[in-house]
Amino acid sequence: MALVLKDRVKETSTTTGTGSFTLDGAADGFQSFTSALADGDTTYYVIEDGTNWETGLGTWTESGAVLARTTVYESSNSGSAVDWGAGTKDVFITLPASRVLTESGASNSRLTGYALVFGG
Repeated sequence: MALVLKDRVKETSTTTGTGSFTLDGAADGFQSFTSALADGDTTYYVIEDGTNWETGLGTWTESGAVLARTTVYESSNSGSAVDWGAGTKDVFITLPASRVLTESGASNSRLTGYALVFGG
């Protein structure tokens, strides 16, 4: 489907291991992944438990409220998937710094090979 980014999407999970995450519902004051994504959509995510963390690209499966950790970008486990232990984790949509296209600030900076797409 589509890559989707939405503001204020955050859920909790007690999933363990290195596989997909089953989400337990929206945190207070936030919207759920189900309200933000359609089945098969991808999104950028963060998972964190106050000590360990992971950023990546996830694929959403609406049935069962499952976020597959499709690609891990960075983590507290040297960039590999974190092997999550017991306890509650926060899972939320974000825009990882590694996925942002920025200009260097130099007056002669140019971006080549990129397409800009505008839509309504």
